[in-house]
Amino acid sequence: MTESRTDTLGPVQFVDVFIHGGLGVDLVGLAVRLAAILVVPVNRRPSSAMAWLLAIFLIPYVGVIAFLLIGNPKLPRARRARQRELNTMIALATTSTPELDLEPTRDWLEPIARLNRNLGSLPLTRGNAGTLIEDYARSLADMTDAVDAARDYVLCEFYILAVDDTTAPFFAALERAVKRGVSVHVLFDHIGSRRVKGYRATTRRLDAIGVQWRPMLPVMPLKGKYQRPDLRNHRKLLVVDGTVGFLGSQNLIDRSYHKKSNLRRGLKWQELMTRVEGPVVLALNAVFLSDWYSETGEIVAEQSQTMAAAARLLNRGADGPGDLDCQIVPSGPGFDNDNNLKLFNSLIYAAQRRISLTSPYFVPDESLMAAITTAAERGVEIELFVSELGDQALVYHAQRSYYEQLLRAGVRIYLYPAPYILHAKHFTIDDDLAVIGSSNMDMRSFGLNLEVVMMVSGRSYTDQMRTVEDHYRAISRELTLAEHLNQRLPTRLFDNLARLTSALQ
Repeated sequence: MTESRTDTLGPVQFVDVFIHGGLGVDLVGLAVRLAAILVVPVNRRPSSAMAWLLAIFLIPYVGVIAFLLIGNPKLPRARRARQRELNTMIALATTSTPELDLEPTRDWLEPIARLNRNLGSLPLTRGNAGTLIEDYARSLADMTDAVDAARDYVLCEFYILAVDDTTAPFFAALERAVKRGVSVHVLFDHIGSRRVKGYRATTRRLDAIGVQWRPMLPVMPLKGKYQRPDLRNHRKLLVVDGTVGFLGSQNLIDRSYHKKSNLRRGLKWQELMTRVEGPVVLALNAVFLSDWYSETGEIVAEQSQTMAAAARLLNRGADGPGDLDCQIVPSGPGFDNDNNLKLFNSLIYAAQRRISLTSPYFVPDESLMAAITTAAERGVEIELFVSELGDQALVYHAQRSYYEQLLRAGVRIYLYPAPYILHAKHFTIDDDLAVIGSSNMDMRSFGLNLEVVMMVSGRSYTDQMRTVEDHYRAISRELTLAEHLNQRLPTRLFDNLARLTSALQ
């Protein structure tokens, strides 16, 4: 009878086997793994570091190549230096702007406003007016009308900008503005816009109009312009004369994005934009100023003059056209901190009664997930609006992997019906605090995309947002825990695999 036996390897024997091929690993592979342990975790989220290490350990050569191409989650050093330079300029311009004297019932907001100012340099300002625009065509029409009313300058910055039948009136308004002698500057994301149909036609149209335009974060290695290719400028904003501004989730393109798969499925994007007036518009002005300077090394004269005038008005505490307190918060790999993530977490922890979240791509990091589930477990009513359908398979399945934990914590999840993709990005806290902008609640928006959001304190604005949320709820279907757990095993497996890939930042 042969005796069965299991031997255990001591540390010395294990290393000997590891190096000499007993585990199929050569010396080069060992060196790669050791180097990865030294390099990968530095200044990186633990989840992201573990995902990269897992990829490098399992498929070392492929993993290393991928890490070299997309492993650096920050923009080049020179660009970050320009961002810090602009932050200093903005901070100096508004150095005398006082912190707002908030009412006792809102004094919890003061440290959050200070946090935003410390990270993004822009103050919380009083006297603003804002309206929400839920209709896709109306938001384009309102932006077109604002450009037609421009007297001095127009600043236009969108992740995706394309000339088509839907956006033709807006481009025509830009052309009319140039003919009137209005200074027009346009920024669009290089990769984001290049991927959509008609990119060359769009650049030719911009040239024909005579505007000053630049692609943001261009990936042009032959021209010496290169950074990690998935670091993108995802902001969407429009500023007219420093008095009227727009921001939100909508790109300047037809709501089908002209993609064959979207047209085949009948998909349409549902957005939310906001029109604002008052001192907060000058903060949007500053965001564009920062991006133009980062791309070109130039400061647009009209903007710098407007910013100087705005600083004098802010420092004197001049009255604005409305009763809203607003603060612009830029974020992204050009900053040293996760500005938007810190804002979101702070507000969710501060919530006392109700939180309503809308995000088309909901792939939170550990801190945001903890903030949301903790709030739910301490009795805050929380609802999350997401699309029933997904337009990006990996993100859609990664998002679904979080539903069970959310539902068990008491978060109510509403699925916005097909054929619409709910692309709006906003949330409300209790009765008088709202946030709207370009930022999703996913790790891409927190670490890889340049984003901009606006925090608004004011019951009238929150009531507008509640009306939008009520509309979402009325037409959406609530997802139950039983339904979610009843999905097929292959689907759950794909959800979990997609969740792992989301951490590769």
